[in-house]
Amino acid sequence: MAGWFRRLVQKPKPSSIHTSSGSHSTTSQSLSSSPSSFSSSSSAWSSSSSSSTSTAQPGRPAPVDISSSSSARWAKSYDVCICHSEMDLEFVEELVSYLESQPQGLRCFLQLRDSVAGSAVMTELCEAVQNSHCWVMLITPSFLQDPWCRYQMHQALAEAPMANGRTIPVLKDIDRKDYPKELRNLYYIYTALKENSFRQIRDTVLRYLEELCRSSTSGME
Repeated sequence: MAGWFRRLVQKPKPSSIHTSSGSHSTTSQSLSSSPSSFSSSSSAWSSSSSSSTSTAQPGRPAPVDISSSSSARWAKSYDVCICHSEMDLEFVEELVSYLESQPQGLRCFLQLRDSVAGSAVMTELCEAVQNSHCWVMLITPSFLQDPWCRYQMHQALAEAPMANGRTIPVLKDIDRKDYPKELRNLYYIYTALKENSFRQIRDTVLRYLEELCRSSTSGME
């Protein structure tokens, strides 16, 4: 009996489970362009991988096939229109090359490449906006000084006043005070790292296309 009692007293206690109270690790960065506060060190959208190629996760809708021939994506000629100054062409060409090389084959409108020779500039800009699902606004010092860029920006805002993810401001080499007041109700992507910003632009476009196709499919059911 005494031996049994000693073994009971000396029995080691189960080790406690320690949980970390550190910050939750995600790929999402802080929202940087709230109407009341801007930060040039963070971006508007997360740089997580595209939901179109990921498996369904709890609390998230299942991915949809945006490449299907019956997809609402094909109702417009382009997935994304890149609005930019000619001074920023090199950066934009890299972005377009990246987007078009994705598995989804995103269709980009690049003004100097896709405009019809001899057509009016204003007509081309308006048609590019109307025939694209999303609009990337590369806001740079040159963009702010280019009247055609601002015209195209206003056309995009008029086409979709509530945005709904279609207008994607991308800030590059500008101060907080120079961010166009017309866009200050929209979150932006900041190009601190080119590779990250390219992924964020891609993910934002794909997110919109997925939601578009999902809404179209549910509407036909």
